Amino acid sequence: MASNILMPIGDGTEMMDTLYPIFRLSEECFEVVVAGPEARTYHGVMHEIPPAENVPWDITREQPSYHIRATEAFSDIKPKDYDGLFLSGGRAPEYLRYDQDLLRIIKHFFDENKPVAMVCHGVELAAAAGCLNGRKATTVAKCALDITQFGGVYADEPCVIDGNLISCRTWHDYALIFKPFLSALEKSRVIQDNGSNEQVHA
Repeated sequence: MASNILMPIGDGTEMMDTLYPIFRLSEECFEVVVAGPEARTYHGVMHEIPPAENVPWDITREQPSYHIRATEAFSDIKPKDYDGLFLSGGRAPEYLRYDQDLLRIIKHFFDENKPVAMVCHGVELAAAAGCLNGRKATTVAKCALDITQFGGVYADEPCVIDGNLISCRTWHDYALIFKPFLSALEKSRVIQDNGSNEQVHA
């Protein structure tokens, strides 16, 4: 049975946040389906605090990066067909969080207790969908309000696991997030398989 992971993107998606999960999850035989407001190619960006600048940066600088294609539009997504959700970061979530189709999709994963991974500004999507009330999570420090103002608990830790929600601060913490996310996906798949077998034998 194929296992699909949904990854929402848009213009301004941070490419390190996004490309590494696509490759890493594909290595484990998951199909990562990239979706956007429309099925088209999107502009990725790179966020970093540049070293050795004459005038120091207090916050990340944004510059163009690779392009990435979304093969599906949010409006066409049937979230029941997906086993997990990965919310990557960058500037894209600032406008994606107003997309009602995407919010509907995100709510499904939380309502059905499916595994959700979240990094950096991806927290803005879970917050806008109303899914962080009573939940503990981490994110980049400048986005802590997206957790606390929506009834959640912010923890400045590299990786936080709260039930089906696995979060990390930035891609610098990726060494810690994929093992628990993959474990959650496998556990969810076993539960679904057992449920299917019970229906067959009923």
